[in-house]
Amino acid sequence: MTDEKSTNQESNIYLPSVLGLLLVLIAAAAVWVGQVSPLVAEQAAPEPAVAPVQGEPAPAQVSLGDATVGQTLFSQTCSACHGPTGQGIQNLGKDLTVSQFVAGQTDTELIAFIKVGRGSTDPLNTTGIDMPPKGGNPALNDEDLQNIVAYLRTLHK
Repeated sequence: MTDEKSTNQESNIYLPSVLGLLLVLIAAAAVWVGQVSPLVAEQAAPEPAVAPVQGEPAPAQVSLGDATVGQTLFSQTCSACHGPTGQGIQNLGKDLTVSQFVAGQTDTELIAFIKVGRGSTDPLNTTGIDMPPKGGNPALNDEDLQNIVAYLRTLHK
């Protein structure tokens, strides 16, 4: 009985390391999948329904998502490129707090955009870096994306 207990304790020592390695591999696979399929993202990219009028602010959006939940999801998925408060990281992710693209899109259009991302060769991509579909997190569902968009609406100045 003592030998069995000792063996169980020894195997439990490695469990956190194995779980951590597994999480890193899953994250790396998600990023890799996002980089492998930019052509699919470019082909599926939605066209804006109406171009925003130059010089006129877009009407305020009232989002149906939960901005508090969206902030957590944004922090986990989007902040690596767009910064912890959406202010952007130079040459990596755009500043979402002043983005006319974000302001000019409906929630539905933004969700569709986030689902497919934006390839580095897209003419509207000014960073030269791929935005992978769903920010590289394929586990995000429509409700998660609605919550992220609700959070984005709170950021815009």
